[in-house]
Amino acid sequence: MPQATDLSNSSQNLAIGNVMSWEKKSNGIHGNTSVSNFEITIYKDDTIRVQVRRGSKFSPNPYSVVSLPQEIKFSTTEENGKVWLKTSKIHLCVNLNPFFLTFLTTDGKVINQDDPAFAVSWLGTEVSNYKKVQPKERFIGLGEKTGHLDRSGRAFTNWNTDYFAYGIGDDPLYMSIPFYIGIHSGLSYGIFFDNTHKSVFNFGASNNRFIYYSADDGDMDYYFFHDDSVAKIISTYSELTGKMEMPPLWSLGFQQCRYSYYPDSEVLTLANTFRDKDMPADVIYLDIHHMEKYKVFTFDNEKFSDPKSMIKALKQKGFKVVVIMDPGIKTQQGYLPYEEGKEKDLFVKYPDNEIYEGQVWPGWCAFPDFTKAETRQWWAEKMAFYEEAGVDGYWTDMNEPASWGQFTPNIINFDYEGENVSHRKARNIYGFQMARSAKEGCELQRPEERPFVLTRSGFSGIQRYAAAWTGDNVASEEHMMAGIRLVNSLGLSGVAYSGYDVGGFAGESTKSLFARWMSIATFAPLYRAHSMINSNDAEPWAFGEEVEEISRNYMKLRYRMLPTLYSSFYKSTQTGLPIAKSLAVDYPHDKYIYESAFENQYLFCDTLLIAPVESYKEITKVYLPEGEWYYLYDNQKHIGNHVIYQDCPLNYLPVYVKAGSILALQSDVSYTGQAHDGILRLHVYAGNEPSTYLHYEDDGISHEYKKGDFLTREIKWNPEKNTLTFSKSKGNFESKFEKIKVYFHGSNPNAVIINGGSEEIDKEDFEFLGKLTEFDPLPDSSHTYLKIKNIPTLIFKNNHSSFELEIQ
Repeated sequence: MPQATDLSNSSQNLAIGNVMSWEKKSNGIHGNTSVSNFEITIYKDDTIRVQVRRGSKFSPNPYSVVSLPQEIKFSTTEENGKVWLKTSKIHLCVNLNPFFLTFLTTDGKVINQDDPAFAVSWLGTEVSNYKKVQPKERFIGLGEKTGHLDRSGRAFTNWNTDYFAYGIGDDPLYMSIPFYIGIHSGLSYGIFFDNTHKSVFNFGASNNRFIYYSADDGDMDYYFFHDDSVAKIISTYSELTGKMEMPPLWSLGFQQCRYSYYPDSEVLTLANTFRDKDMPADVIYLDIHHMEKYKVFTFDNEKFSDPKSMIKALKQKGFKVVVIMDPGIKTQQGYLPYEEGKEKDLFVKYPDNEIYEGQVWPGWCAFPDFTKAETRQWWAEKMAFYEEAGVDGYWTDMNEPASWGQFTPNIINFDYEGENVSHRKARNIYGFQMARSAKEGCELQRPEERPFVLTRSGFSGIQRYAAAWTGDNVASEEHMMAGIRLVNSLGLSGVAYSGYDVGGFAGESTKSLFARWMSIATFAPLYRAHSMINSNDAEPWAFGEEVEEISRNYMKLRYRMLPTLYSSFYKSTQTGLPIAKSLAVDYPHDKYIYESAFENQYLFCDTLLIAPVESYKEITKVYLPEGEWYYLYDNQKHIGNHVIYQDCPLNYLPVYVKAGSILALQSDVSYTGQAHDGILRLHVYAGNEPSTYLHYEDDGISHEYKKGDFLTREIKWNPEKNTLTFSKSKGNFESKFEKIKVYFHGSNPNAVIINGGSEEIDKEDFEFLGKLTEFDPLPDSSHTYLKIKNIPTLIFKNNHSSFELEIQ
């Protein structure tokens, strides 16, 4: 094939061409072709980095990757015009004439291969990597992207965008995570394209020859992952880009937001209403109306005359307060943040050194350059204003960055850790670095407590600094379902802590829609309701008595599930795996999970299978993967690898428990900081597969868990021996549970032997959701009510040594 040689001709494709020379390095090889330089680095047994650049100097992203290459054994050989690099998990073939890569398993199966003719190519400054499509290949992940679970046949753009009331198929949105997973032939792999310029991932849209990913400029710099499961690939990606730390326990509770609650009396009334109505909640947000003329680091003295006293009163009721922080600094003479930023040279500028201004809520604003260490430190110090008022958490919004007109000039400059780059390279990581500044501000202002930051914008690695939410969604059935896919896709992409605006931000939710959304979001990592200005009230009691009771039932269930949920968050900090987990993680080669009828289903905390369904449906199809599954509310057992039809009245979201698993609950509380009754309730679901529940506790707020002040304990179900084994507790934390109560689902033991002594079994009825009031006495208005009767139970003192329950 003819090879372009005139580097000034940018209107034609320029392929990487033939390798002129190459040589070994300590952890791979490097070399050059007639038009480029390349490096291939063995990062780990399961990870290989590929870098290609048209110049002599590579320019890597300094923000996303936090791990270094490991020293591992690998071999390098050359034969028949090919260089082979082999680890214990990947064999990489580098074809020399022309340059293209083939990644293979150790037994020679093709995992992934460049298109031999194009491989890495350029069109002007645009750099692309073209890949052959493998038979029946599927593509999942890519973070906050709309559409189907399987990305095949679509193209996506990574360019962080403020998109109010986006459509369920629109792209791009607020966050960019250029990491996807390919699945075919019983194999799976991952590719992380570490380039912060605007990029495109084309998974076979408008062509049947290849898939490709490209960036407007910069290096072709990607990491290739391969292992024997999707879960291991996600974990390895998370090791590379960092895992989240334990969030404060209060952030796992219900969070109430509105654009906006004001004045202070309305905020206090809101808090009182939650408590008066016995609806558990932990967090109240203050949106932009808490500020003086929308200026960050201010309170409106008329609407909030004494914010410190208001926040103190909220804390006395068990509430935490989260405030919004927008990046725009009003360019107003005498406004201290503007004067300081100008004096310290902290704002984004034009190339001629004039401060860039864009219009946002306060009017014309300057924008702090969060890619500059001095700016991040200054922002962290300015957050003392909120700390003095008693604020607990921060919500970084409008940080794409957003401005009216939605077209920030590419000419403006950013520090980018001293590299000095344009908006083209810096935009996608701007919100990421603002979230970092907020987290560092939390740690500076309140070093004894864990930070909570919620962000709208981000890039790969954002999980280290913040939770994410999916922006300005719409009150519709379609958006409710799309939000589930967005959260599941974020989980596939390393962001385990995310959620959506329950009820929809834009528009008006119907009664049934809100009720269903509240039930689904019970099983989301972030449980936050939010609605916009000039709309009807959208609190859980605002839609009538029936919706209020349904909401209360699910809110209470969320709080009872806190032991399971908190333990799952801990597990995610260790593995990087999602809390709301697409079925593609555990069942990637099951074709049914990709069907539109079932692609929204997911596992929550590994134990519960959630089958989301629109509010207008009274019966729905559910696909149960391999194994056995119990219907949560009545213990009906189903065999997996089957489609079932499930009744789904508004008060019962279809939820199933995997046979052999353990679900840990606690007693009702009004907020996470309230003491429970001291009994850990373990619901054990008999099954043929063994399982392990890792129980985790700490104080829920401090960093002391990093110093060993935590408790972990493995609880194992062994179906062959019919035993439940409790390992010895690890860590220095004293459990808050004095007793353990075991519920035996799917079995009927006569007795249980603990350390040689026989314990008698009691039986009791149990309900996961309370009975709804029959407000209308007509028979047509009666509600389904499900209760599990005569469950065998056993209660005993919590012994922190190892012991075993033998079930007779």
